[in-house]
Amino acid sequence: MRWFIALIVILLAFFYFLPEPEPKPVEETFIGEQVKVLRKAENYEEEYLQAIKERQQQMEEELEKQTGG
Repeated sequence: MRWFIALIVILLAFFYFLPEPEPKPVEETFIGEQVKVLRKAENYEEEYLQAIKERQQQMEEELEKQTGG
């Protein structure tokens, strides 16, 4: 019974000091394709928001011109 407890202690110490493996990049996992699509959507969203800001600024400038401001 002592050898069993000693074995457990040795195994616990071994696993405690064992280095953890480096995590894989998300692109290399099973959800890699979904992540790529999400990143493309984020870029599209940024472009869309920028276009909205430009259009809003253009409309404000046109409004100022029409009101004489």
